[in-house]
Amino acid sequence: MKLDSSWQDVLGAELRSSKMLGVFEKLRQDRDRGHNVFPPEEKIFAAFNATPFDQVRVVILGQDPYPTAGHANGLSFSVSPGVQIPRSLQNIFKELESDLGMKRPKSGDLTPWTRQGVLLLNSVLTVREGHAHAHEKYGWQFLTERAIREISLKSTSVAFILWGAYARRQKEVMAAGSDKNHLILESAHPSPLSARRGFFGSGPFSQVNQFFRLRGEPEIDWRL
Repeated sequence: MKLDSSWQDVLGAELRSSKMLGVFEKLRQDRDRGHNVFPPEEKIFAAFNATPFDQVRVVILGQDPYPTAGHANGLSFSVSPGVQIPRSLQNIFKELESDLGMKRPKSGDLTPWTRQGVLLLNSVLTVREGHAHAHEKYGWQFLTERAIREISLKSTSVAFILWGAYARRQKEVMAAGSDKNHLILESAHPSPLSARRGFFGSGPFSQVNQFFRLRGEPEIDWRL
């Protein structure tokens, strides 16, 4: 599994730890039992490879990859071009349209955001086909929480977007850099089960751009 060199400097020791070796062993056992694991092995670190550590400006934190075949591509909430847009992502696009007046994208590929410093990170980096949260207790959080903590401590003026209760648990980790000028936005998850309980109308995209605008920094172009 290839990992961008900037993240190697940050996470290399964690990847070599016994905890992470245990994660990799559990994944091997899953595959040996005939289970499909998503995303494909070469895309497990796609979020880190798409957005180098020193370029992170926004973190959109998800829970775990889509458990449907062909959906997970290593970027939280994103799917590859040509893949049917999942309902949570459809709701994200509805909020994008409402918040910024942008036409809803026809593709669910969020890669253009990553090129502007948006880290699309899941707390848990793998899942078993058809079983959401199946790898929740495998130990991926040792790695992803370390990544979040390092961003909070070593970066300035980062916008963290936390959608849903699971993501909001990471607020304490982000508070490690309390002396930095970070923005932390919290709301309900965009899932159809919860989007109307505080996600719709939360305006995360405009708030992030206002945050950067007030600091004299480039805004995120959220168009896809």
